[in-house]
Amino acid sequence: MSITFNDIMSASSRLDGHARQTPIIESAEINAIAGCRVLAKAECLQHTGSFKYRGAYNRLSAMSAEERARGVVAFSSGNHAQGVSRAAKELGVDAIIVMPTDAPKVKVDGVLADGARIHSYDRLTESREGIAAEISKRDGRTVVPSFDDPYIIAGQGTAGIELAAQCQDMGVKLDALVICMGGGGLCAGISTAFKTLLPSTKIYGAEPSGYNDHQMSFARGRRVGLDTPPPTLCDALMTPRPGALTWPINSKNLSGVFDVSDEECLMTLQLAKRHMDVTLEPGGSVALTAALGGKLKAFETVGVILSGGNVDPDVMARAMAL
Repeated sequence: MSITFNDIMSASSRLDGHARQTPIIESAEINAIAGCRVLAKAECLQHTGSFKYRGAYNRLSAMSAEERARGVVAFSSGNHAQGVSRAAKELGVDAIIVMPTDAPKVKVDGVLADGARIHSYDRLTESREGIAAEISKRDGRTVVPSFDDPYIIAGQGTAGIELAAQCQDMGVKLDALVICMGGGGLCAGISTAFKTLLPSTKIYGAEPSGYNDHQMSFARGRRVGLDTPPPTLCDALMTPRPGALTWPINSKNLSGVFDVSDEECLMTLQLAKRHMDVTLEPGGSVALTAALGGKLKAFETVGVILSGGNVDPDVMARAMAL
């Protein structure tokens, strides 16, 4: 199962009046460091602090009245959890979120604030997918995956429709666009939109060095996973294998995938705060980090997606102390 541009347009209609149109931010200092013009779409300013609200609202709003009455269950370390919780609150749907015990407190607090219930699990010894499946079977709830779902992918793709329209209004041609990658849903959605709206723009992914499953999959020409990935500050991107639905889309649409280190992401958090006045989390910074690392110098104008800003205070303090 794949998605089409029309699916993204339908998602855009559902999200109209609900999702924020997030701004494009530019900084002369950031441009100088990157060696090219960088236009950053600030999805960190979306509802709940990340792009995940788009896919979650699209998925829940497309459900039947009977499905909504039975409720939903989702599994996530944080941003998808918050997106589902907010969409469920707005649509009057009961939500249970399966979250790891080590999920960032700021994300746990966000889920609880929107009225969802949390089922905690140990990410090292338990399967979040298995737990969600059991809850779904027990209650008849709809499982809302974080990326491997056509409605989720289409919802994330609405950020691409917005970005293309904003570039047109600015009279700007994007030579390249870099998108943060965990499971690949945001990249799959936006790249599908761009293949129709801005087909000449080269699309790249970016992911943490320790979770470079997409990069490895590109190198081997097939979908592969990581056996023992190391810890990373990029908790939002800790997906060890490309999605079954997202990989066929991204393998076709992307020109490549960059990897960045945790330390580089921390420096990006500081630079983004100082020069763009935006707060990012490490996982939400990887696309900008790739640009700041000089990986896009061959291009004149580059777009990056700032995908999330839900950072724990101690991580932000560590970044600002560099």
